[in-house]
Amino acid sequence: QVQMVESGGGLVQAGGSLRLSCTASGRTIMNYFSSYAMGWFRQAPGKAREFVAAITRGGGNTYYADSVKGRFTISRNNTKNTLYLQINNLKPEDTAVYYCAADGSGVRTVISGTGVDFWGKGTLVTVSS
Repeated sequence: QVQMVESGGGLVQAGGSLRLSCTASGRTIMNYFSSYAMGWFRQAPGKAREFVAAITRGGGNTYYADSVKGRFTISRNNTKNTLYLQINNLKPEDTAVYYCAADGSGVRTVISGTGVDFWGKGTLVTVSS
């Protein structure tokens, strides 16, 4: 059974920073973590889930939503089965539950958010003004 567990969320003031982590476990993904493209999504209260960032299997290519470019950085450590999201200059509109996603088909599937193999349960980020 695959588990994707996010951590690092919390309450921060606008302008602050957070680093989110997503650690994968379970036989299906643990030994093959580097075979999965990964990404982050978020869902604000009363809004639909939206794409935030994605990274290819080896980490060589990254993709971002326009709203977060220049402030968010996605990265991964395949030896630790962990995905990261560094968030700088946080804004109140970044308040949301942040989810990690993994898919074996590739980064395009992750970016689409449709048919993704695995999802985490989310970590809440709250930004106060």
